[in-house]
Amino acid sequence: MAKRKEGSFSSPGSIKRPRQEFREDTDDDANEEDFSQMTNDSCCNSQLASGEVGIIESIQLKNFMCHAMLGPFKFGSNVNFIVGNNGSGKSAVLTALIVGLGGKAIVTNRGSSLKGFVKDGQTSADVSITMRNRGEDAFKPELYGDTITVNQHINLEGHRSYKLKSSTGALISSKKEELTAILDHFNIQVDNPVSVLTQEMSKQFLQSKNEGDKYKFFMKATQLEQMKEDYSYIMETKTRTRDQVEQGEEFLEELRKQYSEKGERYKNMANVSEMENRLKELRDQIAWAMVKETESEIKPIRDRIGVQEASTEKFVQKVEEWQVKVNEAELKHKCMQEKLDKIMEEAETLQPTCATLKTEVQKKRKAYNDTEVASNRCQAELKRLVRDHEQLCRRTEELKSSAHQMSAPEELERQRKTEQLQEKLKTFHDQDELINQEMERYQRDVHTYREECAGLEKEERELTAALNFQQKQLRDLKESKTNRLKRFGQHMPLLCEAIERACQQRKFKYKPIGPLGAFIHLKDAELALAVETCLKSLVLAFCCDNHSDERILQTLMSEFCPPGSRPQIIVSTFRNNIYDVRQKAVDHPVYPSVLTALEFDNAVVANCLIDMRGIETILLIKSNVEARELMMMQRPPKNCREAFTADGDQVFHNRYYSSDYTRPRFLSRDVEADISITLAVGENYPAVMDMIIASSVWRMNTGFVSPLPEVHKAGALKQLLISEDALVTSAVVYEASTVSCGKI
Repeated sequence: MAKRKEGSFSSPGSIKRPRQEFREDTDDDANEEDFSQMTNDSCCNSQLASGEVGIIESIQLKNFMCHAMLGPFKFGSNVNFIVGNNGSGKSAVLTALIVGLGGKAIVTNRGSSLKGFVKDGQTSADVSITMRNRGEDAFKPELYGDTITVNQHINLEGHRSYKLKSSTGALISSKKEELTAILDHFNIQVDNPVSVLTQEMSKQFLQSKNEGDKYKFFMKATQLEQMKEDYSYIMETKTRTRDQVEQGEEFLEELRKQYSEKGERYKNMANVSEMENRLKELRDQIAWAMVKETESEIKPIRDRIGVQEASTEKFVQKVEEWQVKVNEAELKHKCMQEKLDKIMEEAETLQPTCATLKTEVQKKRKAYNDTEVASNRCQAELKRLVRDHEQLCRRTEELKSSAHQMSAPEELERQRKTEQLQEKLKTFHDQDELINQEMERYQRDVHTYREECAGLEKEERELTAALNFQQKQLRDLKESKTNRLKRFGQHMPLLCEAIERACQQRKFKYKPIGPLGAFIHLKDAELALAVETCLKSLVLAFCCDNHSDERILQTLMSEFCPPGSRPQIIVSTFRNNIYDVRQKAVDHPVYPSVLTALEFDNAVVANCLIDMRGIETILLIKSNVEARELMMMQRPPKNCREAFTADGDQVFHNRYYSSDYTRPRFLSRDVEADISITLAVGENYPAVMDMIIASSVWRMNTGFVSPLPEVHKAGALKQLLISEDALVTSAVVYEASTVSCGKI
C-alpha cells in the first residue's frame, strides 16, 4: 500500500457529511434548509483545505474507445457537470480519467485489458490529463511549475507508457513511480469508489439490498479494510523481529565471550609486531635473491640468442636456395604434365587395337588346346624313354657279365648294338636337357604370371567394388526420383523423419538443419561437380544451434546411420540473415564465387558454409585453361584463395590438383541423365575386362619383351580384371608350343 500524506487529509468535522434522517413530519422544509446550509459550509471548508493542488484542469482523448479526438475539456475549480447524448463520450471521459492516472482496466468495468480501449483500426490511443499544482502543498514546484500534465500512450499489445511534463511542456519523468508519488501527494485514489464512482459501481451500490455488501463498500471506500490488512502484516513483522532480536542477544553473548578470549590471546602475543618486521626483511631478501638467480639464468639465454641470430642469416640463405629449387621443380612439373597429356592421347589411340587382340586371344586359346594334348603326349613319351633307358642299362650290365661267354661273331654283333644304343642314349640325354631347360623356363614364366595374377586379383576386387558402388548409386538415383533426400543416403529420409518427430516432441530448442546439400541450389547446372568437390563432406553435414541439440542429434544418428557413415555436425548460433562478407569476398566481373553461384533456402546454411569453407573467397571457372591462366600465370584476384573448374579440379596460386570424380553425386538436377550415364559406365565393364585379357595374351606371345600397352588407361575406368587361371593357361600354351617344337 502506498504511503499517503497525512497533511492532505482535512479534519473530520470539515468534510464529514452528517447522516440525514428523513421523517414524514411537517418540518420538512426547515430540515431541507438546514441540510443545504450544512452542505455549503462543508464545500467551503473542503475547498479551503485542499488548496490549489490536485484539481483536474483539462483532459484530452485521442483514438480512445470509439472516439478519434475528444477534448480538450477545460474544467472549473468547483463542481463540473458533463452532459450529452448516449455515445457522446461522457463515460469515455470518466474511464480515461481512471486509466490516465494509472488505474487498471478492470476497475473501469469497461474491459479486462488496456488494448480494448484502442479505437478499432488504430494502432494506439493517447490520454492527456492536466492537474493544478499551486500553493504551499504543491509537488516539486521548482520542476513542474503551476501544472502537471500526465500523457499516457497505449498500444495494441496492451502496454502503456507515461510522460510527466511541466507547465512549460518539458518532459520531467516517464516512470510509473513518479506518477504514484504525485497521486499520493495529492491524495488521489483512482480505485476508490468515493473518489471515482463509475456507472456500474453506482448501480451495484443502489441495487444492493444486503447490509453486508454496503458495509464492505464502506470499508473499501474508507480503506479501513486495507488498513486492517496492513496492521495484521505489521503485527506479524513485529513478532518475527522480536524473535530475531532474542536470537541476536544470545549470539551477542557468545561473541562477547569470544572477544574476551581473543583479547587474552592478543596480550600473550606481544612480539607479533617484531616477527612481522623480521618477515618483511626476509621477504625483501628473498626478492633480491630471486633477482640475482634470474640474472644468472638470463645471461646464458642471451648468449644463445646471439648465436641463434648469427645462424638465422644462414637459414635465410638456405631458404632462398630452396626457393630457387622449388621454382625449378615447378618448371619440371609443368613439363611432366605436358608429357602426361601426350601419353594420355597415345593411350586413346590404342583402343582400336582391342578388337584385333580379342580375335587373336580366341585363336591362341584354340591353339592352347592342341598344344596341351601334345604336351601330354611328350610327357608320356619322356616317361617311356626313361623306362627304356633304365632297361637298357640293366641289359648292358647283363651283356657285360656274359661277354666272356660269347664268340667272336656275337661279340661284333654286341658291339654294333651297343654303339646304336649309345647313340640313342645320347639323343635321349639331349632331349632330356632340352626338356629340363624348357621346364625351368616354364616355371619362371609361371612364377611371373602368378605375381601378375596377384596384382590383377587386387584390381579385380577393386573393379568389383567399383561396380557394386555404381549399382548402389544407380539404385539411389532411381529412388531419388520420388524422394530427393535418398541421394544423400538410404538412411537420410529416416533420420530426417526422426528429427521432425523429436522437434514435435520439443526435444530440440531449435530444429537442426541438414543435410546442407538439400538446402542449396545451383544457378548454373554445369558447376555442380565444382561445387560438390569444393564442399566435400559438408554436403551431408547438419547444423545445430547449441550443444544440447547436438547431443540429441548424435543419439538419433547412432540409431539410424550405418557405422562409418555418420554425417558431420556443426554447432553455430542460428541467424536469420546471411553474413555481410562484402569486404572479404572475392569479386570478379566474369567468374562467380561459390557464394554467389548458389541459392540458399536458409540463411543458416549459407553462414555455416562461410564459416567452415570460406565459400565467399573461392571462384568457379568452367575452363581448366582459363583457371590456370588466372590463378597460376597471373596474380589471383583480390581475396581469392582458390578456384575450382567444371571438371572438379582444384587450382591454387602455385599448384593444381585433379579431381578423382567425373560427375556430381548429390547436387545434379537431371536425375535421368545421371541414371543414363551410370548405366553406360556399367555396360563398359565387360569391354574393359576383355581388353585386359587380350593385352596379357599379347604380352605372353611377344616373349615379355615389349611393355604392356596402357590401354586400360583410356576411358573413364581405371580398374582392370583378369583371372589367375587365364594367365596360367596362357603360360601352359606357350610352354607346350616350345616342347612340341623341340620334339619335332
